[in-house]
Amino acid sequence: MSNIAIIPARGGSKRIPRKNIKSFLGKPIIAYSIETAINCGLFDEVMVSTDNEEIAQVAKQYGAQVPFLRSTDASDDFATTAQVLEEVLSNFRASGKLFDNACCIYPTAPFVTPATLEKAYDKLIKESHDTVFPVLRYSYPIWRSFRLEDGLAQLNWPEHLNSRSQDLTPAFHDAGQFYWFKVDAFCKKRHYSPIKPVPSKYQS
Repeated sequence: MSNIAIIPARGGSKRIPRKNIKSFLGKPIIAYSIETAINCGLFDEVMVSTDNEEIAQVAKQYGAQVPFLRSTDASDDFATTAQVLEEVLSNFRASGKLFDNACCIYPTAPFVTPATLEKAYDKLIKESHDTVFPVLRYSYPIWRSFRLEDGLAQLNWPEHLNSRSQDLTPAFHDAGQFYWFKVDAFCKKRHYSPIKPVPSKYQS
């Protein structure tokens, strides 16, 4: 099996400028993702996809490859992570490098460990999934959630107004740390999630 780790880290973060190389416990936060990918020993290539020279230099300093800079189209506020991954895999394919599996690791995920990546990879391969990613359980049942309309609270699921919390189905959300996926399946679907993607303004 040939595996690649792709760490998407553009330079134009709006909410926290330069967030991908902000210092976290003494080193740039992206360094943790790079080092974890390298130390787990699962990858033939650990690369950072960025449009920013400063990020590229930091990435190389901690052992990642930056074989090319990200295009303008894959760097604006409306580009999705899937677009970035498509571009990376396409560029490698054009240079004759093919991969069986890939792992997108976000640059702001310092608590991911090699053991976690290994466990997820084992599940990807042994259980024949197209994608594996970490999730977290909501601390409170979302079925009792509400929205605000004209300053008034409106239940999202009014049928559960009188339901007991323990009777409601547990709900989970994406932990936003990493995604293991099979490259062939990704290229056919053009997304890595088992859930149909919704266009987002967020981009790492």
